[in-house]
Amino acid sequence: MPKEKTTTRKTKPRSEKRKKDPNAPKRGLSAYMFFANENRERVRDENPGIAFGALGRKLGELWKGLSDAERKPYEDKAAADKKRYEDQKASYLAGGDEEEESS
Repeated sequence: MPKEKTTTRKTKPRSEKRKKDPNAPKRGLSAYMFFANENRERVRDENPGIAFGALGRKLGELWKGLSDAERKPYEDKAAADKKRYEDQKASYLAGGDEEEESS
């Protein structure tokens, strides 16, 4: 005869998750993501039928195998994208304060 459950777990009520503003600027991509976006199709062509996880592992291996000189263009793109994000975020936050005050 199985035991009856006599205890119940007490859980916290779920708080409502804040909705993300669709007008907020998109985060900057990392150097690896620039590399992966540029090389994904080539790796797929070289390995037809490769699974999603295996594709990620292959791109990771290629990234680890790059020298500092080979990584430099991707790191430069990432730095430029980070600057773009910070500029857009600053203007977004400056504009957001004015909208909140007028509400």
